[in-house]
Amino acid sequence: MGTDLHAPLGRNLKAARKRPGILRIGQIASSICLVAIGVFSLYTAFRSDGLEQSKPPAAQDTSLAPPTDTIQQPPTGNQAANGMPRSEPNSGANVERMVTGDGSVVTRYSPRSRDGGPVLVDAMQIGQDPRMAAIPNDDLLEETPFGRLPITGPDGRRPMDQYARPWSGTRGIRIAIVLSGLGLSQTGTQRAIQQLPEEITFAFAASGNSLQRWMQDARRGGHEILLQVPLEPFDYPANDPGPDTLLTSKPVARNLESLHRAMGEITNYTGVMNYLGGRFLSDPKALEPVMRDIGKRGLLFLDDGTSAQSKTAVIAKGTELPYAFADMQLDGQVDVNIILQKLDELERIARRNGQAIGVASAFDESIDAISKWSEEATMRGIEIVGVASLVNDPKNP
Repeated sequence: MGTDLHAPLGRNLKAARKRPGILRIGQIASSICLVAIGVFSLYTAFRSDGLEQSKPPAAQDTSLAPPTDTIQQPPTGNQAANGMPRSEPNSGANVERMVTGDGSVVTRYSPRSRDGGPVLVDAMQIGQDPRMAAIPNDDLLEETPFGRLPITGPDGRRPMDQYARPWSGTRGIRIAIVLSGLGLSQTGTQRAIQQLPEEITFAFAASGNSLQRWMQDARRGGHEILLQVPLEPFDYPANDPGPDTLLTSKPVARNLESLHRAMGEITNYTGVMNYLGGRFLSDPKALEPVMRDIGKRGLLFLDDGTSAQSKTAVIAKGTELPYAFADMQLDGQVDVNIILQKLDELERIARRNGQAIGVASAFDESIDAISKWSEEATMRGIEIVGVASLVNDPKNP
């Protein structure tokens, strides 16, 4: 039968055929199961539940293309037709609307970069964008033989609004301090711009030097500015305010020419302030056409309050001119301590009436006193504002 019964057991037998290891097969199966479980877990974790934003196609670079489910709104008041953002002083956010899986819209707000791409400045905003404060709004200027003069814009926008210094909007105690005579002294003007807080209003004399340069420096520093126009005082010509002084004896057309020549010296001012002018301010016949022209151009008028016979209020109301009176001359005596006392008195007036306006000249002593007092007044809860926020405005009673 081919079997040697006499051979020792286990001798001369053929080697047994090797079979696949059962243990190895089990290990492979277990690994496959673990991988399947992991894949299923990942699928479950990233499966859309209808609340997250849809992803753009994989072939697109998400850093270059917007999400496909972002609602593309037509240009609004804060967006130009080309999609560029408009500057909006009351908002610091980008707004993005997204459609969720169930069809609802989710609005997401994120901080807006201040130094990214180009920004279009909206001429209709309150105040002027600080980055563009030294540049005039061309819509509020007209070309004349006397230079570029302020006008009300085609949409009704006034230079008084465009160049006004923004304020908090709270009806607390408010004080405006106007430093006048800037541009007459180079060192005094530079010192005022460098040392005074941005809340102080600057008034530039039309007969000053390098006015355009100083205007730009002041505006970049956050200051609201006025233009001082020379008006005839009672003791003229012994007391002469300078060339192109508006006189009661001049024809109306000549006075308007002098006014326009002064207006053309700088831009970006909210209004006009008198330089001297006791006699002129007391003469309704001479004053009325000048006030009317100032109001028509969308400017305010600040009366420094030195003339008890001034007709400013009566005429301003008849011409719908925004106007204000200074409550106090702060540096009739050029002494730091006396000026500080006057500022304290101005504060008492403001606490009694809710607001007050003080006027000073660009003396070193005045600058030092105003700088010191302003810092302390802020800590006492007083808001120092631009003068435009304190005027009597017929359009905003």
